[in-house]
Amino acid sequence: MTVVAAQPREHSYRRGVPGLRVLERNLAVYRRTWRGTLFITFLSPILYLAAMGLGLGAFVDSQGSLLEGVPYLAFLAPGMLAAQAMNTATFESTYPVMSSILWQKTYLGMLATPIRTRDILIGHLLFVGLRLLLVASVFVGVMVAFGAGRLPLILLGVPAAMLTGLAFAAPITAFAASQKNDSGFAALFRFVITPLFLFSGTFFPIDRLPEYLQPVAWLTPLFHGVELARGLSLDRLDPTAGLAHVAVLLAYAIGGAIAADILLRRRLAS
Repeated sequence: MTVVAAQPREHSYRRGVPGLRVLERNLAVYRRTWRGTLFITFLSPILYLAAMGLGLGAFVDSQGSLLEGVPYLAFLAPGMLAAQAMNTATFESTYPVMSSILWQKTYLGMLATPIRTRDILIGHLLFVGLRLLLVASVFVGVMVAFGAGRLPLILLGVPAAMLTGLAFAAPITAFAASQKNDSGFAALFRFVITPLFLFSGTFFPIDRLPEYLQPVAWLTPLFHGVELARGLSLDRLDPTAGLAHVAVLLAYAIGGAIAADILLRRRLAS
């Protein structure tokens, strides 16, 4: 009788998709912590659109100064959708990444298995992508409820927001992997995320900025995310401009992923 030896577990595991195992682990953790994200996922878009879209928007519209020919709420909502994606991606790629490297050392535990550093990065970005899908879908639902968009056109804002979020998640993951402690995150939020939130076209067109600041805004991923989401939501996106926005966001996402892969390998090998 011929005896066929069983394949080693490690070999069998490598034939699978280890990045999905990391995603599975992250989703299992999220099942225990999702209640802590209820505010940013569900209440934040309601509060923002009610306060800024309806409250401030009523004043802006009463002055007869329609932005790009639409009510302020319709102008603001797609920009807030992109900004929400930026905030979600930033949150998921700062302290959770540092905790997994420095405090809980989850990534080191993963590396004791056949999982590689690149698999960790892929699993992390897949999880962030799913979080962005959830957040963007809820936000679009709130936009429809507030009358800030119409189905099915408004649904195009979801992939635009996801791409915007990934354009932040990958570079910020690289940044988190390069930090020895969390003090750098305060500077990131104060000097990068907050100015982008305020001056990347979310609340007003960037042509209202001083001329010397406008080229700076053009270089930021949030500006391109806002323009892409707004153009798709309002059905006024020039195809050439749309391709340019997508290209810039992809460049940030891909370049950030390459940098994150290199920095994570160096950090976890040290």
